Amino acid sequence: MKVAVVGATGLVGSVMLKVLAERKFPVSELIAAASERSVGKTVEFAGRQIPVVSVADAVAAKPAVAIFSAGSSTSKQWAPRFAEVGTFVVDNSSCWRMYPEVPLVVPEVNPDTITPQQRIIANPNCSTIQLMVALRPLQLKYGIKRIVISTYQSVTGTGVKAVQQLLDERAGKPADMAYHHPIDLNCFPHGGDFLPSGYTTEEQKLIDETHKILGDSSIMVSPTVVRVPVMGGHSEAVNVELCTSYELGDIVELLSCTPGICVQDDPSRNIYPMPRMAQHRDEVFVGRLRRDPNLPNALNMWVVSDNLRKGAATNAVQIAELLLQRGLIG
Repeated sequence: MKVAVVGATGLVGSVMLKVLAERKFPVSELIAAASERSVGKTVEFAGRQIPVVSVADAVAAKPAVAIFSAGSSTSKQWAPRFAEVGTFVVDNSSCWRMYPEVPLVVPEVNPDTITPQQRIIANPNCSTIQLMVALRPLQLKYGIKRIVISTYQSVTGTGVKAVQQLLDERAGKPADMAYHHPIDLNCFPHGGDFLPSGYTTEEQKLIDETHKILGDSSIMVSPTVVRVPVMGGHSEAVNVELCTSYELGDIVELLSCTPGICVQDDPSRNIYPMPRMAQHRDEVFVGRLRRDPNLPNALNMWVVSDNLRKGAATNAVQIAELLLQRGLIG
């Protein structure tokens, strides 16, 4: 089938092309679209060089599915245009996530929110995706009352400019600053823009998207987002207060049996999730499982995932696979 990747020349777009090929998604024609300044360049897909076309040309080709990673303004302008010609859009920007009629989908969590009628589907924020995969089995078995989360987010979540800033600083070169501060040998509690509440837009996404994906706005979510000098993936320290009592062994067994989760939890052997080990992999890694010493139904956990793959590209391709499995495309 015809598949378009909008934003194909970007950091996440290039990973989307790689994931489509790795997972052998049935692409008969790959349409690589990007901004006008990139038209005429080429991108690699499945060992072939694919010419980059304009987004307008991609719409005219009427692909079965268009996977977007091109920013909110591009999605706002072009996603409805694709939908008008019958294309299913999987959008990785924040543009459509909180529209009530638009499904916000993590395939392991809420696949049933996808409907044939709604052609635009939103991919959640990278930090939210890995958190939802880890928490959904706990919600189903125990219920969730409150989540306190601190993220340790990779520079790759900001983009190529941030990666280059880190590399240049490490090499002692003058850096084109993606951030307000140096990132090498540093970290800062600032992701996105600050809101009047004192929280940042990245923190507010964790609150709003958790409520929508888990279908429960009564869950209390208290987030802090931190940017760290890491490129392998995002890490999260999560304290979750459950509604009912639990046995720690049951939690370990439950998470170990959940598709998409890899439990790495043997502190005696220094085994726990790390972004260096998660890079280029699609699982959500969970470890450091332990009781909260103060609240009887609360649990501490450490959650790590490659934010470019499961946190963006892989989740989007998995949504496309759901459309295929249900006969909505193909």
